[in-house]
Amino acid sequence: MDIRRVSFDHPDAVKLNDQVQAEYGVRYGDGGDATPMDPADFDPPNGAYLIAYDENDSPVATGGWRIQDANEEGNLDGDAELKRMYVIEQARGRGLARRILAALEEDARAAGRLRMVLETGDKQPEAIALYISSGYEPCEKFGYYRHYESSRCFAKTL
Repeated sequence: MDIRRVSFDHPDAVKLNDQVQAEYGVRYGDGGDATPMDPADFDPPNGAYLIAYDENDSPVATGGWRIQDANEEGNLDGDAELKRMYVIEQARGRGLARRILAALEEDARAAGRLRMVLETGDKQPEAIALYISSGYEPCEKFGYYRHYESSRCFAKTL
């Protein structure tokens, strides 16, 4: 597996983002994640966006982080917000999400971020299991979906 840093608007990132949005639609019955994001949010040093490619150079997993400091949505100074963690269905069960997550944590730590935070939903039990098994703990809700009952927020000190 080859993990590469790409831009959030890279064609492979757009392709995987479309797939994860479709999955959110199936799970939650809506149009996907409406959290406002700008591709520049993931440009170093303010963030990173990674894609894992398989032996055929096909994109199979993705994830990113972006700086979030204290704001009206509940973030704290030093936060790095995890976004768009996704593994295509055919590549699941191989530890790719865990590898992407570890690479993102290391990158955010190297950028001086103090805490990785994420928001997911109650209809993503496999994601919640990954985060808990990777040392994340429930935290105060933050972000776009902080007022939704189905929202689950987690944090890990970097």
